[in-house]
Amino acid sequence: MFALTILCPQDNVDIVSEALEALDALSVSVEDADAQTADEQALFGEPGMEPERLAWNRSVISALFPDQQKAHQAQQILAVQDFYAGCQLQSLQEVPDQDWVTLTQSQFAAVEITPEFWIVPSWHDIPAQAKVSIELDPGMAFGTGTHPTTRMCLRWLAQQNQAQHTLRNQSVLDYGCGSGILAIAAAKFGAAPVDAVDIDEAAIAATANNAEKNQVALRSGMPDIIADTYQVVLANILANPLQVLAPLLCNHVAAGGHLVLAGILERQADLLKTAYAPWVQLEVTDSEDGWILMTAKKA
Repeated sequence: MFALTILCPQDNVDIVSEALEALDALSVSVEDADAQTADEQALFGEPGMEPERLAWNRSVISALFPDQQKAHQAQQILAVQDFYAGCQLQSLQEVPDQDWVTLTQSQFAAVEITPEFWIVPSWHDIPAQAKVSIELDPGMAFGTGTHPTTRMCLRWLAQQNQAQHTLRNQSVLDYGCGSGILAIAAAKFGAAPVDAVDIDEAAIAATANNAEKNQVALRSGMPDIIADTYQVVLANILANPLQVLAPLLCNHVAAGGHLVLAGILERQADLLKTAYAPWVQLEVTDSEDGWILMTAKKA
């Protein structure tokens, strides 16, 4: 394969990228040309926030082509276009053949939740100290155990399985299940029945597939499968939808049951406390990298 790399001003990024795709590039990627310098820009902010601009002042566009001839032809065609003004060819060079599968897999290691509880990709051995493990490969659905919000929810579930607590035979709802990792963890710790719901069909399919791989029983589907109440309701989403969902989620928590919320930034704690105050008293019970876990026990 050959990589064509172009330095491009902000206003031209979209049209040059689209042109490269039309010229049969195998892939097109865009990076900040000033990354790791004093001129680096924070283009993307916190989750849920729209970026103020859609491209950096100077971007590096990299396009992969199957051979040198196609890459060279693409560069020649682009060079005479009006929208190419201000762009500059940086390089056209061969990309060494690599085992891309092995390279990708090497970026994902087993994730320690507690010393005895691990999330393990299928190509990794289960750590010797793991008493409970979940086999989960990176995929389309959110939730592989690498993000702080997911890890905090998993830690909470593991803590409930300690001597003074138990999840055994406790009903659990995983609302916004993504990959199904929280529902699978609950089932691994003996919870039953376990329902995992999402509005994304890909997430529902991923959850069912992952549950089968891990040999646990749960029910996955759209929110219309939700039962009346559960002893544990988990929702790892984002603060804005969590505020809107406050009455719905609280109504599905059984008396004496637990509500566990994640996807919340530290500065958003008071917003969530206020939103849920009519039903439960939320408290921050864990934090990691600027994210918090908020939980409550229903009276």
